[in-house]
Amino acid sequence: MTKLISQRVIASLLSLLGLLILVFFLSRLTGDPAVLFLPIDATEEMKTQFRALHGLDLPILEQFGRYVWDFVHLDFGESLRKARPAIDVVLEAYAWTLPLAGITMGLVVVAAIVLGSLAAFNVGGFFDRLVSIVSLIGASAPDFWIAIVAIVVFAINLSWLPTSGVGTPWHWVLPIAVLFIRPFGLIVQVVRGSMLTALSAQYVKTARAKGVKNLPIIFVHTLRNAMLPVITVIGDQAAAMLNGAVIVETIFGFPGIGKLMIDSILQRDFNVVLAAIMVTALAIFIMNILIDLAYGLLDPRIRN
Repeated sequence: MTKLISQRVIASLLSLLGLLILVFFLSRLTGDPAVLFLPIDATEEMKTQFRALHGLDLPILEQFGRYVWDFVHLDFGESLRKARPAIDVVLEAYAWTLPLAGITMGLVVVAAIVLGSLAAFNVGGFFDRLVSIVSLIGASAPDFWIAIVAIVVFAINLSWLPTSGVGTPWHWVLPIAVLFIRPFGLIVQVVRGSMLTALSAQYVKTARAKGVKNLPIIFVHTLRNAMLPVITVIGDQAAAMLNGAVIVETIFGFPGIGKLMIDSILQRDFNVVLAAIMVTALAIFIMNILIDLAYGLLDPRIRN
């Protein structure tokens, strides 16, 4: 298990370096920040001073070298827009995104495991067909379309919920509901398929022959053996939720990391963009390592 974790850490560090290189150079192709930040009538002298102040007049490789050095020391520079440390701006946005993603994934995991397991136990029945149809629709529907329809129906036509903001718990309902649908649709299908395989095992037939009730068979004897592929998909969807929140947060005006990244890209605020991407990447890599640890807890063969 230690060897597996070591390999994962090394692979994550190499991926992080590759991402650092890619994002840094691609962000420099979007335009000159001096042109965006300064007034239209700004003189060339003003633009030169601006570039010198923020190190944008240095050769591109030297800028990258300085950025790597600062990144190693967890220094992402200052936000060009807010004149504050970029990492502070990013962490403030994450303070909104993490609860949103955490609550949503918690609801998704519980609902998907329960409904997927029950559907597999009643394979071919009405409940199984209903869960399969709902999950397929949820997995196929695009987030932006669901978000727009939800606003039109529940916020505008019915006036049940607010359209945007975070002032009250009601402001969280639509973003959570929209983020819930796609990962639920994907995870419940994996749970159902994995449970179907586990339920056909000999030990399940033995438990039934001994008179064990249905619920213990599903949630005690079978679920643990069916969880390995489910954990993989849960981890993938949790990572995708951090990235997918970009669209949902922008539509609902939710002040999380997704909206911050979009605003920073449009404003050429390079330091915030890079800080947001690298912090997100670190979170995803840590999540992958936790998934590997969960594998070891569920399957003793992986620990050897």
